[in-house]
Amino acid sequence: MASTLSEAYRDYPLHLHHIIPLDFSSLRTLPETHAWPQSEDGHHHDDDDDGGGSCIPIIDLMDPNAMELIGLACEKWGAFQLKNHGIPLSVVEEVEEEAKRLFALPADRKLKALRSAAGATGYGRARISSFFPKHMWHEGFTIMGSPCDDAKKIWPNDHTRFCNIMENYQKQMKLLAEKLTQMILTLLKISEDGKGWIGSSDLCEAVQLNFYPCCPEPNRAMGLAPHTDTSLFTILHQSQTNGLQIFKEGAGWVSVHPHPDTLVVHTGDILHILSNSRFRCALHRVMVNSARQRYSVAYFYGPPLDYVLSPLLLLTPFPRFRSLSIKEYIGIKAKNLGEALSLISTIQN
Repeated sequence: MASTLSEAYRDYPLHLHHIIPLDFSSLRTLPETHAWPQSEDGHHHDDDDDGGGSCIPIIDLMDPNAMELIGLACEKWGAFQLKNHGIPLSVVEEVEEEAKRLFALPADRKLKALRSAAGATGYGRARISSFFPKHMWHEGFTIMGSPCDDAKKIWPNDHTRFCNIMENYQKQMKLLAEKLTQMILTLLKISEDGKGWIGSSDLCEAVQLNFYPCCPEPNRAMGLAPHTDTSLFTILHQSQTNGLQIFKEGAGWVSVHPHPDTLVVHTGDILHILSNSRFRCALHRVMVNSARQRYSVAYFYGPPLDYVLSPLLLLTPFPRFRSLSIKEYIGIKAKNLGEALSLISTIQN
C-alpha cells in the first residue's frame, strides 16, 4: 500500500533523465555534466573545514534543559546534534550496512528499482536535481511506507533482511521524532489538542538512503546542492566521513563533523512556517572528497497531508505566511523548490 506522502508527489512527475543516476563506478574523470562552477561562497571539497571555528550545538537528550537548548539551537542554527537519543547503536549500524550493500550492487541491478516518473520511492537521483543545471555526485534510495515492493525488484529471493531492518529503523525514528515534536510544540505553546496529530498513522514520513562515491575532482563537484527540507524536521545519521554543511548567517558554510553515536537534527520548512519564522529552516548541502565514500540515512517527519499549517502568533501579531495544508505546500515546493517560502509569504518585498 502506497503511503499518502508518496501519493502527494504523483501530480509532479519528473523526466527520466532527472531520475537515472550516473554509473559512478566506471568513471575516472569528472564529466562536464557534473562539473559545478567555482563560487564565491567557499565551494570546495569537504575535508577538515570548520567554518571558521563555528560548530552546531551537541545536545544531550537526557539533559534536564534539553528542551530549552533545542529551542535555542533551532532559533540560531536550525540544526543540532543529538546524543543519548535512545536509538540503539546496533540499529544505526545495521541500516548503514544495508545501505552499503545496496549501493555496492552493479548499476543494472539497482536500476531494477528505479523510481518511476510519477513515483516517489525507489532508486534514483535526488528529487531536487531537476532545479539545477549541473548533476550531483549522489545516488539515493527513497522509502515511504514499506520498502518491500522496491526491495523485491533488486533481491527477488533475499529482500527480507533489508525490509526488516528498514522497517525497524522507521519505527525507532518515529518514536524519537515524537519525543522531539512534543518538546518543540511545547516550546511553541501549542495546546494538547494542537498536538493531536502526533503518533497518527498517516504522517508524512520517509527514509532516504544516500551514497556519495569518491570523486576524482571534488573541488568541482557537488554531492547535494543547497536546499532546505520540506519536513517539520529531519533526523540524519551520517557515516564517519565529513560532507554535510549547514549555512549560518555571519559564518557561511559550516561543516557538521560526525560524532560517534550522535544524530543530526535539522529543521525544515514546515517548522519554519509553523513557528512564524522563529525557528530557522536549515539550508544545507553535501560536499564530496576523493578519498572516502560517504553514506547517510535521513528520516523526514511531518504532520499528515490534511493538516492545516498556520503560523503561530506568539512573538508578533502578524503572520509571515498564509495558512495552507501540508499537501498544498508539498505541491508548491515540488514545483518551485527554493522559491516556495516566498510564494506563501505575506510580506511584500
